[in-house]
Order: sequence, then structure tokens, then C-alpha cells
Amino acid sequence: MFKLGLIINPVAGVGGSVALKGSDDMVKHALALGAQLKANERAQTALTVLLPYQDEIVVYTVNNQMGEQAAKDLGFNVELVYQTQNDNTQAIDTEHAISALLTKQVDIVLFAGGDGTARDIAKVVALNTEQNSQQSMLPQVPVLGVPAGCKIHSGVYAITPTAAGRVVELMVTKQLVTLTEGDVMDIDESLFRQGVVKAKRFGEMQIPSELRYVQAVKSGGKESDELVLHDISEDVIAQMSDYDESIFVIGSGSTTAFLMSELGLDNTLLGVDLVQNEALIASDVTEKQLWQQLKLAKQTQQNVKLVITLIGGQGHIFGRGNQQLSPRIIRFIIEQSGGKENIIIIATKTKLTALNNNPLISDTGDNELDQLLSGFMPISTGYKDQVLYPVSSPL
Repeated sequence: MFKLGLIINPVAGVGGSVALKGSDDMVKHALALGAQLKANERAQTALTVLLPYQDEIVVYTVNNQMGEQAAKDLGFNVELVYQTQNDNTQAIDTEHAISALLTKQVDIVLFAGGDGTARDIAKVVALNTEQNSQQSMLPQVPVLGVPAGCKIHSGVYAITPTAAGRVVELMVTKQLVTLTEGDVMDIDESLFRQGVVKAKRFGEMQIPSELRYVQAVKSGGKESDELVLHDISEDVIAQMSDYDESIFVIGSGSTTAFLMSELGLDNTLLGVDLVQNEALIASDVTEKQLWQQLKLAKQTQQNVKLVITLIGGQGHIFGRGNQQLSPRIIRFIIEQSGGKENIIIIATKTKLTALNNNPLISDTGDNELDQLLSGFMPISTGYKDQVLYPVSSPL
């Protein structure tokens, strides 16, 4: 039998849609603002890939929302290794859970969360690895993350929940899977909410090295070629002039931040801002606030355009750090133009080249929408300069 370890941080990513840019110490606040828990849903997306192999798998996990419910709802055989004291799970529960799983000598630990969850697991895995090395015991158990948090800087995550399931499927079907070390990264959320990204390496964990499915660590640093960024900004500003009454939804990222700087406007580096007539009309909006603005735009017959960039080194355009851009928001913008014309993707050619011919990824959580967004899309790479680049739905 294949022994699959499963840990779900049920509150991972809860702050994303309400513009809190993280979930650490913000759960109650996020829920009060109307956020919904999505981690179990994303874990189930990964587990669904393994449904054809149910009879060959035992899921070792934690009670209730930390794994038991998600696995049982899909019909998997479940064995509990740890019981939480209540539904308000904490980081210590994750640490106890991974400790228990390691004693069961599972084949792999699949966990759903963000960078904070990866840190909690890495701390225990590192200690266990050190003890095993000293005692000449079994080698380190591989782990793999299902992306569910607001921040995914670590290189221990699959590119999508479905991709995580595909990696485990390779192991279940006894195909050759190479193991490598993935960096565990996290940032200071207090600085993050002020628009400052300060990432730090907290260790590494052994992961399956299937490059089709496992994301690279986010490229660090700022774009060095300011002339290219200036040209890209001028291209978007020209479009703003052509559609002077349109509302432009400006997504997160350093490339869009440069655009806002060229406009002379304050920018929420890791949030979503609204611009009309080259003036800032709303900053750091939540998904709910954005939805209300879009409904108002529809009533007043104002067109809405979305300006986004991709995450360097990973290629995600939706589903990483911009959860405010929910499926209903994206659908609204698409339906206004009857296609994808109202989505403006901006990126330097250097950033695209760094993807090594891998497609951009749309991971909205809505499979039908991801399919709709698939195919070649124009990327603005300079002034009046575009390239066609493929966009793919989750694997």
C-alpha cells in the first residue's frame, strides 16, 4: 500500500481575497471581512487526481479540517496520526502532525498551505533528518506543497493543486521520480503589508524534482532594464489615453508598480489599485470592494480593463498573490469585451525568456475559466511591441 501523509492548514490563504496579503495572525479579521476558507478545496483538487488508485492508498492525516474530512469526503482510506484539541488550529498542530507522520514512515507528505506552513514543516523535518543522520536511520521523507497560501515563494510547492496530485500519481504508479532539495522561503508579513518584500531562506526540504509540475523559487530583485519598463509603461499609458473613461484595474507586482510610478500615482505593490483618467480612484481594494466597483461601472456603462504581470520564475498570472482577482472578477472583465481583449499582460522579454518556454499559468480555482484563458495571449513587452505567448490551465 502507498502511504500518503496529508496535512492541511485550513486557514491558509484566508487573507488573500480581502487584501490582507497574508493569513498569519489575521484569520479572525479576514473571516470578519467575508473571506472564505479554500485550503481544503485545493487539497481535494490534488487528491482527486489519485481517485483511480484509491484501493492502493492509505492516507495518514489529522482529524477534521486538517486532512481527515477532505480525504474521507473523496472516499479514501484514512488513518489518523494526530488529533487537534479544537477547530482553531495553530502552527503547533502542524508541527505535531508532521512529527507523527514521520514516525509512520510515509512515502511522501502532501501539505496544503503557504510559506508559513512550509516553514513549520521544515523545522520539524530538519530536526528529524539530523536525528536520523546521527543514528543511521531511514532517509528524509520527501514532501510536496499544494499551493493554498497568499504567499508562495518557497520552491517546495507544485505549480498547481492538480500538478501536486500528478507528482504523487507518478510515485503511486511506481514511475521514476528524481528527488532534489527545495528552498523554504518566507517573508516578513508586517513589511509585506507595507509593500516591502523581504524574503529570507529558512532551510530546505527534499521534494520530487518533476520540473513540469514543481515551481521554481521566485526570481529575486528588481528589473534592471528601466528603459524597457519605461517603454512598457508608455504603451499602457497610451491605451489609457485611448480609453480615457475606462477603469483600469492594476494588479500586483514590480512591473505594474513601475507603471504606477510613471503615472505619478501611489501604488500598492502587493495589492490591487484602480485608475481612471490616469488618476487613482481606489487603492488596495478587496475582492468585495472591486466587485462593487465593477457593478457600478456596468450601470454607468464604463469599460473595465485589467493590467497584470506574471510572477518571475513561475509564470503565474492568476492564483498567486492576487486572489482579489477572483473568478467572478475575471469573468466580468472578459464578458465585457466578449473575449480576453480587456486583459493586458505586461512583462519584459527577459522575464518571459527565463520561463524556458514554459507557458504562463492561470490557476484561478475555476477550471472552466482557466480553460477559457488558455491559449496564446499578447504580452506587452515594449511600446507598440507585443509577443504572443501561451497560457495554460492547471495540469
